[in-house]
This record gives sequence, C-alpha cells and structure tokens, in this order.
Amino acid sequence: MRRTLAGIALAVTTMVALSFLIPLSLLVRSEARTQAITAAEQRAAALAPVLALTTDTASLRQAAASVDADDRLAVHLPDAPPIGTSHAPAALLGRAQREGAALTGDVPGGWAYLQPVVLNGGRVAVIEEFVPRAELTRGVAESWWVMAALALGLVLGSVLVADRLAARVVRSSRRLSHAAHTLGAGRLDARVEPMGPPELHEAGIAFNAMADRMVHLVATERELVADLSHRLRTPLTVLRLAAEQAATSADSQRITAAVGQLEAELKSIIETARAPLAVRPAGGTVPAAGLGAAHHSGAGGAAQCSAAEVTAARAAFWATLARQQNRPFDLQITPEPTTVAVPEDELTAVIDALAGNVFRHTPPGAAFAIRLERSASAVTLTVTDAGPGIADPEAALARGGSDGSTGLGLDIARRAAGAADGSVRLTRGPLGGADIAVTFGLADEPVRRGARTRRRRRRRGLWAYR
Repeated sequence: MRRTLAGIALAVTTMVALSFLIPLSLLVRSEARTQAITAAEQRAAALAPVLALTTDTASLRQAAASVDADDRLAVHLPDAPPIGTSHAPAALLGRAQREGAALTGDVPGGWAYLQPVVLNGGRVAVIEEFVPRAELTRGVAESWWVMAALALGLVLGSVLVADRLAARVVRSSRRLSHAAHTLGAGRLDARVEPMGPPELHEAGIAFNAMADRMVHLVATERELVADLSHRLRTPLTVLRLAAEQAATSADSQRITAAVGQLEAELKSIIETARAPLAVRPAGGTVPAAGLGAAHHSGAGGAAQCSAAEVTAARAAFWATLARQQNRPFDLQITPEPTTVAVPEDELTAVIDALAGNVFRHTPPGAAFAIRLERSASAVTLTVTDAGPGIADPEAALARGGSDGSTGLGLDIARRAAGAADGSVRLTRGPLGGADIAVTFGLADEPVRRGARTRRRRRRRGLWAYR
C-alpha cells in the first residue's frame, strides 16, 4: 500500500510538473530570443539618423562604435565597400535595398537584422545588425536547469510526504488487522490503540467496543451456565437428604451415590464455567453488577417482586428439610411492603443459594435463621447459621468464593444485590456461624399480585399458608 500511494504521488506530481515545465521552458527560450532581437533593432534604429545626415566613412565608423561596442553593426553604402563586418548574404542585402523594408533572417552563426535607410538622390543604404546564436539563447540553459531542479524537488517532496502519510495509514491498518486476527484466534484480550486517519481511528474504537462487548457476552453466558448448574444443586440436596432419611438399603445407597456423582459433575461444570477469561487486566473484566443486569434482562420473570412473599415461600420449602435434620429454624419477615427491583426467580435463586450453603457446609442439627427487614430505602435479607462460619469473610467476598465450595452462592447474591443497587455483608452472626446480609434497593412501584390472596400466620417460627 505504501508503494502504491508513493507511486500515485510520483505519477501525479510528475505530470503536473511536466505540464508546467515544458511551456515555461519554451517561454523562456522565446523570451531570450525576443530580447536579443529587440536590442539589435534598437541599435540599428539608433544609427539610422546618423546615416541620413552623412555618409562619411569615418563618421559612420565612430557612430557605429558608440552604438555597438561588440562590432556587430555593418553599414552597406551604395557603390562603396561595407563599413564593418558583414554576415548577411548578398541576395538578402539586395532584397532589402530593392524593397526598402526591414528584413530578418538566419545567417551562418546567428541571426541578421537589415534596416534600409533612404539617402539623398533616392539611393538606399542598409544597416546590418548581427546577433550570434549564443546571444539568442543566453540564460536559457541556466533557467531550464533551475526549473528542472525545482520540479525534481517538488516531485521528491510529494513522494516523501505521500510515503509518510501512507506509513501512518499502513501502520494503523496493520495494527487493526493484527488485533482482528488475534481476536479471531480466541484471545479476548486483543485490543488496538486507535490511531491514523479519522476513519481508521473510528474503526479502532469500534473494534475495541466490539471486543469488550464480546467479553461481556461470553462472561454473561458463562455465569448463566454456572447459575443454572448451581440451581440444580437445590433439588439434589433434597434428594440426598431424602435418601439419607430412607432406610438403609442397596437402593438408598445407590441413590446417594448417584446424587453425589451428579453433584460432583455439577461442581465441575460450575468451576469450568467460572474459569478466568483471557481479558486484559485494565478494563477488560466485566463488573458483577453488569453481569447481573444482563442476566436480569432476560426472560426470567418480572423486573420486581415482593421480597416478603418470595422469602416466605422458599422458607416453607427449607423448613421441611430443616425438620428432617432436626435443625432449629427461625423466620422473621417484616409486615411492611418489600417490593424490590429484582426478578422473582433471581431472588429465589439467592435464597436457595444461601440456604443451600447452610445445609451443605454445616453439620445436621445446626440451627439457622432467615430474617427480612426493611429500612427507608432498602430491604435486607439475612441468613445466619450456627455452623463453623467462614474463616476470612473479606477474602470470600473479594474473590466470590470460599474454601471447599464453588463460591457461587455468594457470587449469585452479590450480583443480584449489585443489580438492585444493593450490597452483600458477611460477618459472624449471633448463632456463632456465618451471618450473610444481602441488601436490595426498593422498587419504585409496588408489585400487584393476582386475585388470589394469602393469609399468613406465625407458627413455630416460620410463615405458613392456610
């Protein structure tokens, strides 16, 4: 591309230079000839008045010397030898005498100008002015060399400028092409520094935006896979608990083994889906809130829900499992409106993830509690247990994981809270174990349920329906 642009600049500039150089060269040569001829005519015209007054040879020689110091003038008198050196042929002289008009013509070695002068008695004398050939082209060669040098400098300068501009374009194009090939090879950290002409600069910006969008979409899909896999662990936990409660038999042992194998496979899927992406360190990772927002925008239910109703429904499910393991369970739900800007299925996933962690990571019989409270601008869901707790809460929240697990439960809660302008706080609770508080921002409009109404009453520490 560089050679092509340089060749185009060379061809165009050369044609432009030649289109001016050739006419200027001819004009310079014509101007030099015209100046030489005009000077010869002026010298001949200056001698004509002297010849009209006298034909004395000495006087004419003195006048010719004063007019032409180079001795190029010659005077042809009737019936007398010429005064000075003559270069004009006899035929041309005779014609000038007969016609009585000024004549010009090329002669050997140059050019001659003949000026007839009528004397007394009707006789005709002729003044001859000779101009050497070198005089006709004086300064022409030097002018041509100067113009050629200027034209050559112009051509070389234009080629150099075109090459520099082409180098900038080629550099930008090569970087953009290399980044595109790198991204096509699967390296999602490929980016390009926008540079070059405005079009290539905009193309670089668009490429970076496309690459960032690809990273965002890939990360979102991976998180969706991990979320769906994690949700399957809830019914698996129920199956495992049911198998453990069943009488010891070969069937129950096979069910327990199958459930354990399936849980191991799900854990492997989750860990694979949540493996780090090859993204650039600065600005390449996708924020948790952004992923949550992308996930919530799908067909996952309404954009908001009643946190109290969802919590009550899921608490009834986990209360059944708690009774099977003899786990003390307490549920506290505020009677105030708790409409949050979280889809119902997302809030369900958060409650199931946090409650499922209690059953997976605490021994049977360990107590746990679920509380739902409301403040002026937010709703706080708290799950606390009497288990061993989390050794390093800050590290667990920072990396979205905890020892001995996939860490997806905390990550699901963190992303859902981030999508609703909330947060996650992990401390040691009053029961001695982990205390996980998830805050959700209140929605602008309340959720309107169907015609079916629910009456709740508090029975043995949990909400029930009748």
